[in-house]
Amino acid sequence: MTEEVRKEEFRIDGNELLKKVREIIKEGNARRIIIKHGGKTILEVPLTIGVAGVGALAIFAPVLVAVGAIAGILTRCTLIVEKVV
Repeated sequence: MTEEVRKEEFRIDGNELLKKVREIIKEGNARRIIIKHGGKTILEVPLTIGVAGVGALAIFAPVLVAVGAIAGILTRCTLIVEKVV
């Protein structure tokens, strides 16, 4: 059985980026997040641990710190989320 991967793209402001990434991690069904700015990949993070809920935020704390730093610099970016369906 092969896994089907679906990509979702969100064009958001930098100040909304951290909030959206937290939501995605809490859902727990994302395989990877990619942050792009001006067509260039700024950050690509695999989320393959498979932990959902509040515990996921603790595990991905370093990722959230990096995303927060990026959000402070960027004004507009594209967030790509790969999900397994």
